[in-house]
Amino acid sequence: MKYVSHATTHFRRFSARHSRIITDIIYDNTGKRKQRVPLDYSSNWRYNKCNQPPKRQKERDIKMNDFTEMFSLKGKIAWVTGASYGIGFAIAKAYAAAGATIVFHDIRQELVDKGLAAYEAEGIKAHGYVCDVTDEAAVNALVGVIEKEVGVVDILVNNAGIIKRIPMCDMTAEQFRQVVDVDLNAPFIVSKAVIPSMIKKGHGKIINICSMMSELGRETVSAYAAAKGGLKMLTKNIASEYGEFNIQCNGIGPGYIATPQTAPLRETQPDGSRHPFDQFIIAKTPAARWGNPEDLQGPAVFLASDASDFVNGHILYVDGGILAYIGKQP
Repeated sequence: MKYVSHATTHFRRFSARHSRIITDIIYDNTGKRKQRVPLDYSSNWRYNKCNQPPKRQKERDIKMNDFTEMFSLKGKIAWVTGASYGIGFAIAKAYAAAGATIVFHDIRQELVDKGLAAYEAEGIKAHGYVCDVTDEAAVNALVGVIEKEVGVVDILVNNAGIIKRIPMCDMTAEQFRQVVDVDLNAPFIVSKAVIPSMIKKGHGKIINICSMMSELGRETVSAYAAAKGGLKMLTKNIASEYGEFNIQCNGIGPGYIATPQTAPLRETQPDGSRHPFDQFIIAKTPAARWGNPEDLQGPAVFLASDASDFVNGHILYVDGGILAYIGKQP
């Protein structure tokens, strides 16, 4: 702040770090400093009335003093779609370890039962439901059940997805639609179902599981790449449209992850050599390995926690460096 009189120029020095005025400085008309007076905050009505940080900022400053608390999910309810096994299960385990209550669903009861047993074996009390996330009416009904039985969803992870590896000219339109329906329409449907309650609650985190195919193309995955590319842009649009309501929507783009689904691509050949696709991935990845589901846990907790409150519309690629690497010269 600056005050000008006939005789002097009066500046107030403001500390951005401490969000407060720290001194009054008075200069005469020649530019020579006459005084530097530290302010007495106990009696300074301007400071006390006008310069106090907002209550929410004060609370956040206190919380920031304990760095690890920024990553706590204690008291939060996290719904991870398709989290009976694999990447979704690993993410849900990390959320539970960070203090969240876990909700998951799958398409069939036997998968839900398998998931519940797996969570129980890890010492996690999870809430499992059967739902087809491509069915908007079923999703809306499930959100009502979750809010009644568990509570309002604080964190949504759109993890459920499928892939069909079929050359584009051999793929039917129906097969293409099925992949897009699960991998793109379903995240739209589920996000749309939880956002109104997030707005009422005053905060929310949505994390979409994207893919390197959100950025790249390769043979036989035209539908998957189209859907994941669309999911990247849906992520950015949710962030743009609902960021003002303190809702952060970000994505995680996994690289090639060692899961039961990818196990056949990593099998040792009869002659003892690596599978050709395994060799291809190792050569293309600066980390020189496949990722593990656990590699996604840290990024997933970060994007679900208060530590990411000013991160919105971002896709965090957890790929061992593939997207950054052009490859070795032959």
